[in-house]
Amino acid sequence: MLSFWERESFTEYDFLIIGGGIVGLSTAIELKETHPHTNVAVVERGVFPSGASTRNAGFACFGSLTEVLSDLEKLPEAAVFKLVKRRWDGLQLLRTRLGDEVIDYQNHGGYELLQTESQLGALEQADRVNSLLKPLFEHDVYQNVPEKTPALGFDTNRVKGLVFNQYEAQIHTGKMMKALQRLAMARGIDLLTGTGVRNFVEDNGHVDVKLENGTVLKAGRVGICTNAFTRKLVQEANLKPGRGVVLVTKPVQGLKFKGTFHYDEGYYYFRNYGNRIIFGGGRNLDLEGETTTEFGVPDKILSRLKEDLINLILPGQSYEIEQVWSGIMAFGDTKQPVLRQQSDRVFLGVRLGGMGVAIGSLLGKELAELITQSGNN
Repeated sequence: MLSFWERESFTEYDFLIIGGGIVGLSTAIELKETHPHTNVAVVERGVFPSGASTRNAGFACFGSLTEVLSDLEKLPEAAVFKLVKRRWDGLQLLRTRLGDEVIDYQNHGGYELLQTESQLGALEQADRVNSLLKPLFEHDVYQNVPEKTPALGFDTNRVKGLVFNQYEAQIHTGKMMKALQRLAMARGIDLLTGTGVRNFVEDNGHVDVKLENGTVLKAGRVGICTNAFTRKLVQEANLKPGRGVVLVTKPVQGLKFKGTFHYDEGYYYFRNYGNRIIFGGGRNLDLEGETTTEFGVPDKILSRLKEDLINLILPGQSYEIEQVWSGIMAFGDTKQPVLRQQSDRVFLGVRLGGMGVAIGSLLGKELAELITQSGNN
């Protein structure tokens, strides 16, 4: 039972955003900045964001060479260029909004490890991809630098090629999300955490949003930014969750590399955090089984990550794992996000394809524009 004060101050909003991750907070901030006299709230089912926004490895990346080539197999060149541009623009928006120091943005560059003859074949198409992206970056993005492999400490028998990307960087995920939350609160946005949304009903010029704790909120318009968990509210056919396992080591004495690293078309990724290693991936070992919204760490995947740490990344070096966790991402037939008006007053901004840090801020901006433009029609 709500009090008079609660009903007066906490239940009616012009804009209500479901999902308190990167996209949800970015959408709410955009709405409040462009419409400062409106009431805006974000509803988040967890104490912290529940999907991947606080559970990723902190990569400020927009796609390795083999990832871009994989996208080109499914999309025309113009669409791939636009997708990479949206990721890059999203990263710049995030940096501008929060500041590099606040999010601990470090540009050490990124590398892709090529281990098989078929992967080495990607080098033959590097010029094509560099030409495609040159209007955006003005310089070649991907460079073949096999001579750097020994200095980085990797197993040179397994790493047969190394592709360098000077534009790739890393951030501190926790600092980024905390800064987004603080900015939202500073703008006067209500953050309602610890309860999810059970359902919603559009009625008489507004949307009734029923929370899992039984409270009903009224909103003029609703933005759904729940990514992998969207199908609990909307039957989005072209969306599948994808669980990602991540670990962090204790400090590694004499760690030889700095930067972000990928292999196997981005299914595996690791980086330094100081002299620790943050390492994630392995979803491709069981794509069907990892299509889940349940958090957990499968033994098969954790065993593979440990094996690659010993044999590929840190051969001849000792390490200890400090912590292991998982996050839930969302994927579809392509890596294009879903941005659309679902109904008269409900809007969707989801399916980030594992690139939430990169594209999340821009998708939030685009969703906010869609929500407000529809109100002007």
